Amino acid sequence: MMHGKQLAGMIDHTQLRPEAGEEQLRQVVEEARRFGFAAVCVSPVYIGWVREQLQGSGVKACTVAGFPLGASTAAMKAMEAAEAVERGAQEVDFVAHLPALLACDKDAAAGEFARVVQAVRAVDENVTIKVIIESALLMAECDERKTRLAERRINLACRAAYEAGCDFVKTSTGFHPAGGASAAAVRLMRKHSFGLQVKASGGIRTYDDARRMIDAGAHRLGCSASAAIMEAAAKV
Repeated sequence: MMHGKQLAGMIDHTQLRPEAGEEQLRQVVEEARRFGFAAVCVSPVYIGWVREQLQGSGVKACTVAGFPLGASTAAMKAMEAAEAVERGAQEVDFVAHLPALLACDKDAAAGEFARVVQAVRAVDENVTIKVIIESALLMAECDERKTRLAERRINLACRAAYEAGCDFVKTSTGFHPAGGASAAAVRLMRKHSFGLQVKASGGIRTYDDARRMIDAGAHRLGCSASAAIMEAAAKV
């Protein structure tokens, strides 16, 4: 298992609690600089400030759109994402319209994803775009017939993301009651990734959690406990 700088470079250090203020944001920026994380992910209102604070660090500024429900229109998500990029976001994680994924409506999903991608690329073609599919919800059923349905949903979500031009498919917001990331979901998403990268997020609180996700095939991890994970990794 990797550790040190290699592990840090796979982590999006995340602070998306609605009550988070300046003290919490300064802490994640300082930790990101200290450990050399891939990105700091914060709510859109803070993205400009975070981008400024990360200048020269090599750590990217990441934000979210349509978060956490994914229930706004495609046009609203596209506008939110594009504005965030105008204000300094280098990576955007947006939440899919979940009913389309549950219903296996690939055309609707791909259409929404493309709307967001096109809006972001019109501002900056180099921005990394991740779509959150709430894999725990898509995989909630576990009998044999419904397990096939769950895999079909994951396949559809990944195919739609690929066709729309996304860079990553991401497991979870971490806010949905169905749950966060699982190794099983990451393996399925890698299996059906069409070459996209996979981000595991939601409930990754320990070094062992991180190791399971990476072993399952995750390219990136979204964590709020990133500093504790790095401290544990240093002892391995």
